[in-house]
Amino acid sequence: MDIPANELAGRVVRLEIITEAHREGLRKAAADPKIWQFLPMDGSGTQFDRWFDAALATQAAGTQIVYAVRRISNDRLIGSTRLANLVPDHKRVEIGYTWYATLAHGGPVNPECKLLLLDHAFSHGANRVELKTDARNTHSQAAIAKLGATQEGTLRAHMVARDGFVRDSIYFSIIRPEWPELRDKLRARLG
Repeated sequence: MDIPANELAGRVVRLEIITEAHREGLRKAAADPKIWQFLPMDGSGTQFDRWFDAALATQAAGTQIVYAVRRISNDRLIGSTRLANLVPDHKRVEIGYTWYATLAHGGPVNPECKLLLLDHAFSHGANRVELKTDARNTHSQAAIAKLGATQEGTLRAHMVARDGFVRDSIYFSIIRPEWPELRDKLRARLG
């Protein structure tokens, strides 16, 4: 598995490799604290630069492929997502750290982002793509299930949230043999 850090484009969104040039546009998109409720870091308000600098650092280190999500129709930055936990020896990768500005919730943004990322991963040798979410985040669980991902189980007391809450994580996956059928269904869903 050798997944390159390439820009990915669909009809609704373009996933751009994050650079310093994205800082101010993403700062605006990240302003609502509700976006960050279930994420490991808070990127709203005064915390944004800390989040952004950490994203740049993981991108520079090559441990994650960090994307800025741009809506093509109005050229606005609306969020971020990543290919993380890249494990080339085992041909697996995680899609995660995803957030979108409130105005981008619902509609085609998330499914198209996931289609682009999944297709990129499987096209470059992944056998397995993982997605995980906080057990309290039922909205995210429903969105992942709607992609056709298989819910594999719960890791209990998996992570400590920023507020000290010990969260359980729900794990999902899509594996290579499932991808062609799921890809076709996702494309049909997006029209």
